[in-house]
Amino acid sequence: MTFLLNLFSIIAISAGVVFFFAGTVGLLRFPDQLTRLHALTKVDNLGLGLVVLGLLPISGTLLGALKLVGVWLFVQLAGATATQLVAKAIRKQDQTRGQQ
Repeated sequence: MTFLLNLFSIIAISAGVVFFFAGTVGLLRFPDQLTRLHALTKVDNLGLGLVVLGLLPISGTLLGALKLVGVWLFVQLAGATATQLVAKAIRKQDQTRGQQ
């Protein structure tokens, strides 16, 4: 059973790292700020979720698992809020450039 849990952890964490890498590639390759922002937030949320999912079986205690889930939820909330603020600033900047 321990072998299967370790294997599951390795697979989930590796998949999370792949999503983080894909987000970095999207950040470097997409043409404008809004598409970069969209791609980065989507894959980072999924990547962190997979990493947390992979760490849950090896966290040891219920309190440790709850802390991991709490951090993931906090990052979800903070990421969504920051993304909205950055997108609003980008749109405002684009509107002022259009008026000039």
